Amino acid sequence: MKKLWQESYCWVWLMVLWLVVMASLVWESKAAPCGSTFVSTIIQLLPCRPAVSAFRPFPPTEACCAAVRSLGQPCLCAVVNGPPIIGVDRNMALQLPDKCTANFEPCELGK
Repeated sequence: MKKLWQESYCWVWLMVLWLVVMASLVWESKAAPCGSTFVSTIIQLLPCRPAVSAFRPFPPTEACCAAVRSLGQPCLCAVVNGPPIIGVDRNMALQLPDKCTANFEPCELGK
């Protein structure tokens, strides 16, 4: 009985892993108009992490603003409307274009 439970548990984790991989492929294909994958966009926005922290946000650095400007609105919106990112306040992320004086329309949640 214990072996059967362990096998079932393994299959559940394999299915969860498969779903995560498939979801990431879908998000990457949706982020294609901005010229990069969802994951690479997240990596490019790493300098913005302190500015979108849910607990003690700092003003965005010049490196953060440069990343926001170079990625543009489609990429930023793909990240903001993508899967949740631990420790990132989406409302703070929505404010980045204004705080960085980026010359594009702000993103809206859910679009």
